[in-house]
Amino acid sequence: MSTAAAPVRTGAVLADLLPAVRHRYAVDTALVVGGAALTGIAAQIAVPIPGSPVPVTGQTFAALLVGTALGARRGFLSLAVYALVGMVGMPWFAGGSSGAGGASFGYVLGMLLAATVVGDLARRGGDRSVLRTAGTMVLGSAIIYAVGVPYLALSTGMSASAAIAAGLVPFLLGDALKAALAMGALPAAWKLVGRRG
Repeated sequence: MSTAAAPVRTGAVLADLLPAVRHRYAVDTALVVGGAALTGIAAQIAVPIPGSPVPVTGQTFAALLVGTALGARRGFLSLAVYALVGMVGMPWFAGGSSGAGGASFGYVLGMLLAATVVGDLARRGGDRSVLRTAGTMVLGSAIIYAVGVPYLALSTGMSASAAIAAGLVPFLLGDALKAALAMGALPAAWKLVGRRG
């Protein structure tokens, strides 16, 4: 019984449970680059929303998963790599776009902050149960919108209410579905790790 408790110790995130290797720096680098790539791939799942310059994408879900699975430091670095490489021309923002000038770039900045916060919460056990995961995902999504919606308003000249209508309201149902997926996947991953321990 005591071996099952070790993998789910407080202060660990899922990435910390990878087998110990001599070159941890190489593993961390691979995780950071992999997290950035996963976010870039997920951003290509883009569905346009009529009347909004911001599409529904898989990138917010990927960013929150990267943060919770890798922890605050590696999550931040993954999203920083994603943002910086996209800013210099890699076409892996939503729908194959790149650069810092687009109306949806504020969401990318929000994802950077959100991945850091949810990573810190995961290290404190915020991804171990369905309810904790729900709270972690809701907070992460709120952070993304808190940065993305004002950026959308400023970059397009929209009023605050128009930016909320175009950059928040159409995404709430999809975010609820993404949170439900995370609520099942993350606690299940911890249970699986606990059984193997």
